[in-house]
Amino acid sequence: MSSGDIAFVLVSSLLVWLMTPGLALFYAGVAEEKNRFYMLRLGLIVIGLVSVLWFALGYSFAFPGTNHFNDIFKHLFLNGVSFDHTTRALTIPDAGFAFFQGTFAIITVMIITGSIVGRMKTAALLAFLSFWMVLVYAPLAHMVWDNGFIAQLGAIDFAGGTVVHISSGVTGLTLALVLGARRHMITPKGKDSFTFVGGLLLWLGWFGFNGGSALAANGQAISAIINTGVASATAMLVYAYIAYRKNKVVTVADLFNGSLAGLVVITPAAGFVAPWASLIFGILVAFVIHWSLSTLKTKCGYDDTLDAFGIHGVGGILGALLTGVFASKEFGSTTAGLIQGSWSLLGDQVLAVVITIAFTAIVSYIIAKILSFFFNGTLRVDAKTEEKGLN
Repeated sequence: MSSGDIAFVLVSSLLVWLMTPGLALFYAGVAEEKNRFYMLRLGLIVIGLVSVLWFALGYSFAFPGTNHFNDIFKHLFLNGVSFDHTTRALTIPDAGFAFFQGTFAIITVMIITGSIVGRMKTAALLAFLSFWMVLVYAPLAHMVWDNGFIAQLGAIDFAGGTVVHISSGVTGLTLALVLGARRHMITPKGKDSFTFVGGLLLWLGWFGFNGGSALAANGQAISAIINTGVASATAMLVYAYIAYRKNKVVTVADLFNGSLAGLVVITPAAGFVAPWASLIFGILVAFVIHWSLSTLKTKCGYDDTLDAFGIHGVGGILGALLTGVFASKEFGSTTAGLIQGSWSLLGDQVLAVVITIAFTAIVSYIIAKILSFFFNGTLRVDAKTEEKGLN
């Protein structure tokens, strides 16, 4: 055990935990005023709900340490999880690893809510998120980070391009399609103070999100933190330029949409690529995310209210694919990417993206449809409640 590594991962965990109230504040800032304070309350509820579920079931399902079905029950309520030694060849105890991973589950669940703000019954939403965390997030985390099916294919994901961003974005889109579009489509007047503070908390927390995923205070953690800063700053500037060229004005939401795009896209590659590559990640994602929010969303006609899919889903897909191009053995990757002359990793990444999208969409749809039978046939709030808002 290393006291330095333990301290680093614990501080990183607290930074990731802070991202959920930050995201709640950010969502509240860009949501319609009639749902603004509802989003703040929902953020706190999600923290409580997922924390308890992760302690009781989630960690055991996600990280049994083997691929035998019976073993997923051995760590229920953190039973048998050591607080002073590791079974995962790390320099931090298993309980510290469990806490760090639990904060990832919380923020992932919260991301989903941005797609369906003001349209879904609160009880139905909380039921859906509970089942989703256990039946989608935990198995996917196992498949990618616990030597499960996707990891064995050869795909890599440093901090959650597939597990966090593609899964939450695709789930948000699936729910949005199940519920249908808002009855009154308007562009809300944002509250910049909420957006600004929430966005900064997200940005700050992301250094723990990506840096902490090295699970040690080492060179790879430093690399991940630097790449996170470069990609997010680059994407923010490029996105702001695109927005200004189109609208002749740059809003606070534009600036943070750009930075978030950069944070999302670098997440699966943060500890696997050279710093110069993160600059390219940031430039490319700014154009792709601006297109997804301004063109793809309109042409396809889906109502992704606060763009959870448009930013996290699309950005996660792009990041996973770019990881297959720019991954470098000199910067922590176990497999060389296309830039170093190997095509195999890119193929593995494509397959991982397809599997993640299919698994997430299918299971999310089934959960939503089954739950609808317990809520009078619909998960959606009535027209009067939607018009009034959920504050």
